[in-house]
Amino acid sequence: MAAPTEEKYSILLPTYNERENLPLIVWLLVKSFEESGYNFEIIVIDDGSPDGTLEVGRQLEKMYGKDKIVLRPRAKKLGLGTAYIHGIKHATGDFIIIMDADLSHHPKFIPEFIKKQKEHDYDVVSGTRYALGGGVYGWDLKRKVISRGANFLTQILLRPGASDLTGSFRLYKKDVLHHLIDSCVSKGYVFQMEMIIRARQNRYSIGEVPITFVDRVYGESKLGGQEIIGFAKGLLFLFATT
Repeated sequence: MAAPTEEKYSILLPTYNERENLPLIVWLLVKSFEESGYNFEIIVIDDGSPDGTLEVGRQLEKMYGKDKIVLRPRAKKLGLGTAYIHGIKHATGDFIIIMDADLSHHPKFIPEFIKKQKEHDYDVVSGTRYALGGGVYGWDLKRKVISRGANFLTQILLRPGASDLTGSFRLYKKDVLHHLIDSCVSKGYVFQMEMIIRARQNRYSIGEVPITFVDRVYGESKLGGQEIIGFAKGLLFLFATT
């Protein structure tokens, strides 16, 4: 185990029906941080999951301690953007890491995020599926085409200067994330895209780390037709207002 460092990292894990995935993602996170020696806390924001996710969270809290597993549930599903707003209120870290709880983002990449941030003092470090060394596993052709197409269209319309706009695996300086959340108006999947656009507008520095995204093993994907329509509307809104 590496020697502890002064900086603290708060990982925000929004959950909805993730009872199978939560124990494993938490174990992987704890293992990664203990091996790297960085101080951390995992903030679980459960949106009233009917499958017992919160009960699993309580067991993990007993196992790892309340200083490492911080449960901050909400009564119902209120959207990704508001989950981050809720989570950051309770974060005590200097840096905030946002990621999915469904095992599509592997914690093994986090030390690379931290290293990249330290080397260049980046305000934001974003995981990218579309740079050399990155990729996607487990998606069918249709989903790959939708994702690539959405990213390509976004690049043309918004010219963000980052290769992966719709990803949700990122590291932020805490004060930067506060400012970006305050300036964002989008919800759901468009929220991630707007965060990068607003970061560029505010001249925040953005670094990228290639990651491999793995489709969820347990549970159902939350991406459907309504999310795709919402993304298209959000993209057009950002094009018109930024």
